[in-house]
Amino acid sequence: QVQLVEFGGGLVQAGGSLRLSCAASGRTFSSYAMGWFRQAPGKEREFVAAIKWSGGSTYYADPVKGRFTISKNNAKNTVYLQMNILKPEDTAVYYCAADLSRFGVNSIEYDYWGQGTQVTVSS
Repeated sequence: QVQLVEFGGGLVQAGGSLRLSCAASGRTFSSYAMGWFRQAPGKEREFVAAIKWSGGSTYYADPVKGRFTISKNNAKNTVYLQMNILKPEDTAVYYCAADLSRFGVNSIEYDYWGQGTQVTVSS
């Protein structure tokens, strides 16, 4: 089992920044990659970014490229999502997730999920 807890959501004005954290515990050594997803009201959950625990390869969804940065601290078993130049369309509940065997963009492939943290961007 892997437990994930997100921190750092909140309300910010457009153009501002937020940093989300995801603390992993449990069998974290078994995770292959970590991902961030988001879900806005009335919309499906969508991929935001992913990072491999080993090596640190990253991948981003097109809407956040150049604005968001995913990073990790292996010693702290923590993954971060630095979000800059936030837009109202970034408003959503943000979830971190752990994938035991893949480095992908499909939520169905991820094995463990956090409870989510709300990010609201005002215009």
